[in-house]
Amino acid sequence: MSNLKGKTIFITGASRGIGREIALRAAKDGANIVIAAKSDEPHPKLPGTIHTVAEEVRAAGGQALALKVDVRDEALINEAMDKAVAEFGGIDALINNASAINLTNVQATESKRFDLMHSINTRGTLLCSKAAIPHLKKSDNGHIITLSPPINLNKHWLGGHIPYTVTKYSMSLMTLGIAEELRADGVAANCLWPKTTIATAAVEFAIDGSLLAKSRTPEIMADAAYEILISDSKQLSGETIIDEDILRERGYEDFNKYLNDPECTDLFMDLFVDA
Repeated sequence: MSNLKGKTIFITGASRGIGREIALRAAKDGANIVIAAKSDEPHPKLPGTIHTVAEEVRAAGGQALALKVDVRDEALINEAMDKAVAEFGGIDALINNASAINLTNVQATESKRFDLMHSINTRGTLLCSKAAIPHLKKSDNGHIITLSPPINLNKHWLGGHIPYTVTKYSMSLMTLGIAEELRADGVAANCLWPKTTIATAAVEFAIDGSLLAKSRTPEIMADAAYEILISDSKQLSGETIIDEDILRERGYEDFNKYLNDPECTDLFMDLFVDA
């Protein structure tokens, strides 16, 4: 595929951050964007709602459908998929972007926090993928992209925050399994993860706000997702992809444009990535 014109992209957690940037990148081609997230009212600390992103998508050249969706609610997910198909005629791609993060070890993790991460990260990926699959099978280039990491079992990644790690690795395993389940149907499923930290609210509030200066902007993940989405779904599937790697493979050379701080010379590697 040369572009995403007329394609319908269903993005969870798209009211801000990486999900929003993926939406705006696809909108530049004239794609139809389903903005599926919980934020339909302004947050006191975080910018963006499904409605503000819908306006931005339309301004960028795309069509938009803003839907309030909690990925823990199977009925809401199924209803949103049906609304997307009714509005745009089908679904060509699902971006499993919604995620919860809590970087505590086993001893410090409350069961309700683990349950939240598990229900959004692991269960949400399963439910959204399951609901999208019948529609993706009808697309001529169906894709699932899950924002989850390569499964890195080096010991230094296991001790610090294994409850969160388990849920993110589960997202990756789920996606790699879906790739094999759907290989004969020509529907692709891949994981996408940043090489460096990305300047988002998750980094600012859940990890360390001082890392924002050592991070890249969400645009690098949007460009990487775009390159996956325009790939032949029968040729690229079942991979855990790092943003910088696929962009270099596709001929991108200027990575300074993604610096959150143009003066930064010491980027911080993201979780689960060994430089």
